[in-house]
Amino acid sequence: MRRAVTLLFVTSLLHAGTPIEDGYRAMYNLQFDRAHRLFAQWEQSHPNDPLAPASNAAAYLFSELDRLHILQAEFFTHDENFRKRVRLSPDPAVKQKFEAALAKSQQLSEQALQRAPDDKDALFAVILRLGLQADYLALIEKRNMAALKVMKTGRALAEKLISEDPRYCDAYLAVGVENYMLSQKAAPVRWALRLGGAETEKDRGLRDLRMTATKGHYLLPYARLLLAVAALRDHDRNRAKDILVGLVKEFPNNRLYAEELARLR
Repeated sequence: MRRAVTLLFVTSLLHAGTPIEDGYRAMYNLQFDRAHRLFAQWEQSHPNDPLAPASNAAAYLFSELDRLHILQAEFFTHDENFRKRVRLSPDPAVKQKFEAALAKSQQLSEQALQRAPDDKDALFAVILRLGLQADYLALIEKRNMAALKVMKTGRALAEKLISEDPRYCDAYLAVGVENYMLSQKAAPVRWALRLGGAETEKDRGLRDLRMTATKGHYLLPYARLLLAVAALRDHDRNRAKDILVGLVKEFPNNRLYAEELARLR
């Protein structure tokens, strides 16, 4: 298993280390070109690792989320001028690269699991790939039902991985996101989602998000951002502020963290 990192909110989120770890630091700092270079470096030295292209796909996804201001629009409350602004179109070239990276990760993970069905690293790469695909479908293309189908598959695999090895704390994010995000839907919608096999338990979602936010690795900063959003939705501005202060300190180049923190001051 890859190195597990147990962290408190006051500690460093991602230590500088391997190129793939440095790539995630660059990605969360919105330094996408650097992230791609670092992920490519890891891929060159680890050509059979499906996490390498999946991570590269993550950088493509986050670059689009940043360019289109989607995280602000989807997760935070803004004024009427922002809500009425003209929506930008997804970049077709980025989408093509994103999908190519996902396809390569899928190929490598399938090969790895054929060689060793109990390869937990390969299974985690599958979970990450499905999460990225679901995010693109839901947040960028607004294909919510297609995203839900992919999300459910990823959540089931994440539960399998966690049951086999609870130390894969990044995998809790897949469970937490489905439960928390879908719990925010109106009651009739939650009922319909449950009939379709979705999990919509808010408390469980928050618990799993906290697991990734405290003991995760690559996805730890993203889980903390989601917890800040949850705090704001629960009108706990102080909690949201505490989380964002840590994110701003750790990733000073990320405008989203700084802008949302400024709104709370």
